[in-house]
Amino acid sequence: MDLRAELRAWIGANWDPQMTVRDWWRVLADSGWGYPSWPRQWYGMDLGRAESDMVRAELAAAGVLGAPVGSGTSMGVPVLLMFGSDEQRERWVPALARGEEHWAQFFSEPDAGSDLASVRTSAVPDGSEWVVNGQKVWNSGTAFADRALLVARTDPDQPKHRGIGFFVADLDQPGVDIRPIRQMNGHAEFNETFLTDVRVPDANLIAGPTDGWSVALAVLSHERATYAGGGERELRTVYGGRRGGFLHRAVGEVVAGAESAAHSANALPIGAPDELVELGRRYGRLRDPCIRQRIAAIYCLSEALRVTGVRAEASARTGDGSGPQASVAYLGAVRLVRMYRDAVAEIAGPHAMLGDDDVARTITTAPAHGIQGGSEQIQRNVMGERLLGLPKEPQVDRDVPFRRTLER
Repeated sequence: MDLRAELRAWIGANWDPQMTVRDWWRVLADSGWGYPSWPRQWYGMDLGRAESDMVRAELAAAGVLGAPVGSGTSMGVPVLLMFGSDEQRERWVPALARGEEHWAQFFSEPDAGSDLASVRTSAVPDGSEWVVNGQKVWNSGTAFADRALLVARTDPDQPKHRGIGFFVADLDQPGVDIRPIRQMNGHAEFNETFLTDVRVPDANLIAGPTDGWSVALAVLSHERATYAGGGERELRTVYGGRRGGFLHRAVGEVVAGAESAAHSANALPIGAPDELVELGRRYGRLRDPCIRQRIAAIYCLSEALRVTGVRAEASARTGDGSGPQASVAYLGAVRLVRMYRDAVAEIAGPHAMLGDDDVARTITTAPAHGIQGGSEQIQRNVMGERLLGLPKEPQVDRDVPFRRTLER
């Protein structure tokens, strides 16, 4: 039996709309179909990019609820598999794979956005714990997250890249103040979070106390690949975790009313070639040769980016790393988003300015791309240095203790 037929048979034998979301996600995770690119030992099937895409497409076509989405599964689990201890993997990977927890990401700060190595949020050791103080901004899904991937300054006497720790912080504790940020597209998925004497056990430190920069780079690589073009579109799913409010509900009810991940705060409501075709049909513009040419160009770039993603995965599997390729994919996806923005505006014409519909939300969502996941300028630096071999930009503070940079 081939992979596609095997999956269809499994769906037929296991999908029950009367199950709770909690029970369905447990069955899906334990089968390996939920995250097919993960290792078999950790709720996956060791499948490559093309096969994993096929699995998601089949799950979407079957109308089932997909595996939970969020920073925990897209970034946290890959980092745990690369850098975490056996105890940490045993403790957190099952809960994330089964949707029992939802994680946020605490990276960016008001003074450390694209220059992540300049984080000022501090983590000070106190016995078997760390005491964290600072501010994080542009964290997604934090209002119903159980934990967060946290980058904090552990040793200000070391240069900025070498005095950083990477933690998993529990958000259900005093001192965590989460405030939503209203976006121009009407969503408020992103937040700013203030941390005051927040405690993190030493057991929640990933890698060494000052090794967090390497861990953060791995997370950013996964973030660029996941969110550059808006993330997963076709497979309908929701966030996990007890605060999300879905675990106890019937899975059939949830999938019938769930917003697709395609309609989250950072994804385009109209972001696929067939959706552009439908929009053109709605406004009677499909016979316009310029419109047809725009749609064809978007399709071609989409396919080129898909192949680039396959190449990046192949490089990662052979040990060459995927950072530069991820930056190429990111920049290509940013260009693609802007092509969608311009295309829907031209197709809809004056109607694009009217109301709170998918056309208007596509246009107002587009500016986020090119900023989230690392700005375009940062990605171009990565490509220039790692792909083209250009000399690095001068960094006068690279070998200076971070504390001294704050005194200037």
